[in-house]
Amino acid sequence: MSKASILIVDDEPINIRLLVEVLKPEYELLIATNGHQAIEQLQKCHEDIDLILLDVNMPEISGLDVLEKINEHPNWTDIPVIFVTARDQDGDEAEGLQKGAVDYITKPISAPIVRARVNTQLTLRKAKIELATQNKILEQKVQERTEEISYTQDVIIHALTSLAETRDKETGSHIIRTQYYVKTLAELIRHLPEYRDELNDFTINAMFKTAPLHDVGKVGIPDNVLLKPGKLTAEEWVVMKTHAKLGADALMQAGESSGGRGVSFLKYAHEIALGHHEKWDGSGYPNSLSGNDIPLSARLMAVADVYDALISKRCYKEAFSHEKALSIMAEGKGQHFDPLMLQVFLDNEPAFFAIAEKYNDG
Repeated sequence: MSKASILIVDDEPINIRLLVEVLKPEYELLIATNGHQAIEQLQKCHEDIDLILLDVNMPEISGLDVLEKINEHPNWTDIPVIFVTARDQDGDEAEGLQKGAVDYITKPISAPIVRARVNTQLTLRKAKIELATQNKILEQKVQERTEEISYTQDVIIHALTSLAETRDKETGSHIIRTQYYVKTLAELIRHLPEYRDELNDFTINAMFKTAPLHDVGKVGIPDNVLLKPGKLTAEEWVVMKTHAKLGADALMQAGESSGGRGVSFLKYAHEIALGHHEKWDGSGYPNSLSGNDIPLSARLMAVADVYDALISKRCYKEAFSHEKALSIMAEGKGQHFDPLMLQVFLDNEPAFFAIAEKYNDG
């Protein structure tokens, strides 16, 4: 095990000799006879210095001046400094402690006191270094675990959306587009007073990630209803509308089986799956919610889902133009959609058209 290294800074040769005599058997020693030399030593080998014994009263650059230089340098500040002071330098001693010195030794020095003070500070420094190392290891483990959880969530979302795509071939690009519509609209409204408390980087990212699960319940809809090329009958429409609750129930069960882990992730998935067909005026399904009783994530998804459905070709309809879709949606302001949210959408419609073009089905 290598010896700790101590930098002795003193302009009096007799003091240096005494300190060397006391400390040399146990420690590696570096010597500086003035403040300039001390700073040079720190510049050359600060990584090898574990402690500094610093005389206060030196010509040109005092010990207090050297301490200020140490405090200004980010790579030096973790090196403990013990002031070596004369008994008539109480003011300097107090100022040094105030500026960051960890201890002081009075002259004439006592060998047992020097050894004890030095050993105490070196033990503390070693403990701090070990603690910092452990904290870094823990932070790394937390980061790795966080990344693992995020990756697992992404895999689950991808698996579930891929499952939905096997039932409904028209959902692939629709899923990607609606993701980006939701994220873009959330970013646009996040600073408005009405939404500021609910939208931040975390919630927007969670909504972006879970938006693809909005129609996951369609896996439970029979093919003769889900894939019917024509208009649904009243009875078939009742069956189709169950997809919202089917998806939400599946996601809720997943949350309960997880023992509470990943709750925030599943919270938005559940809200979006259950509520994206609710309408502002209460005429939607499955729970006829209205206004702000509809979760914000579901209101965002409603705008995204309807816009994309309108501009996309389906087995039961041709695609509408971007302009026609905007016109139809504007008619639903305050009825189908959150009116303030829809207005932001309409005011920024080129951004959504750009997403539709980038991720088109062609």
